[in-house]
Amino acid sequence: MDLSTTYLGLKLANPLVVGASPLSDHTHVARQLQDAGAGAIVMRSLFEEQIDAEQRALRHHVETPAESNPEATSFFPNFTEYQLVPDHYLRQIEDLKRALTIPVIASLNGFRPGGWTEYARRCEQAGADAIELNLYQLATDPTVAANQLEADMLETVGLVIGSVKIPVAVKLSPFHTAPAHFALELEKIGARGIVLFNRFYQPDFNIEELEVAPQLKLSDSSELLLRLRWLAVLSPHVKGSLAASGGVHSTRDAVKALLAGAHTVQVVSVLLKNGPRLLTSLLTGLRSWMDEHGYTSVDEFRGAMNLARCPDPGAYERANYQKILQSWRV
Repeated sequence: MDLSTTYLGLKLANPLVVGASPLSDHTHVARQLQDAGAGAIVMRSLFEEQIDAEQRALRHHVETPAESNPEATSFFPNFTEYQLVPDHYLRQIEDLKRALTIPVIASLNGFRPGGWTEYARRCEQAGADAIELNLYQLATDPTVAANQLEADMLETVGLVIGSVKIPVAVKLSPFHTAPAHFALELEKIGARGIVLFNRFYQPDFNIEELEVAPQLKLSDSSELLLRLRWLAVLSPHVKGSLAASGGVHSTRDAVKALLAGAHTVQVVSVLLKNGPRLLTSLLTGLRSWMDEHGYTSVDEFRGAMNLARCPDPGAYERANYQKILQSWRV
């Protein structure tokens, strides 16, 4: 039985990829994930703000005279607070590449053009097999139009792609006005894959202290539905790779994502809850499902439930929307 898949031009033993998370922070954990069956591993994100802070600190360290007013530079973190963060990231790429045989994908998180994008080249030099660029942005400025936001994102992606020879995947938000069109624009400038989707963490309000209360909640299978919809929409049109990220907690979830058109399925929350060995159970379940349904390879059923067979996907979605609303009886 052939579980292999091709993602970003990389040949993977199977479609289960460990998504960006702390699971890549320790080499011994990464080895456990590989031994349990991971097809590839995505490192946790290195943020635009981290790299910019390091560059500012370095300029201050090199250019600021010793007798200058310390109050003038107190707004920025000390150079020593930041210099090891990006450098440690590069060393971790090197350590993972020495320890693993599966592909190691570096993750950069940013959305606007800037010098930080050159860090993709340093990730490549450290040995990364690919870059996952996470375009995480919450549009809160009412004076900035949607087309300007997307133009900045396209410029950012272009800068990253132009700085490396390894493939670049772009991780998107589900809140674009026209995700399918934007995905094709990303392909035009050289993106080799699309990852659906990044998660927006919703803060709560503390009504006693009148403070915003950040909170981290791991995903559940209900989050997969949004990914299935857009995988099914995109897969007939996107020439590159597609990855599902978010909401995969069982073999059934993984199969659904593949049927919608995903080349890989990223798992994180379920591994944080249950440990690396759960990957083995997911792969065993995938083999069993394929055997029961008469499939000998993943390629045979990938995209079998996308919208390629639907002559008017918009009308189909609208009709289903109306049927669901009419189905409830009081």
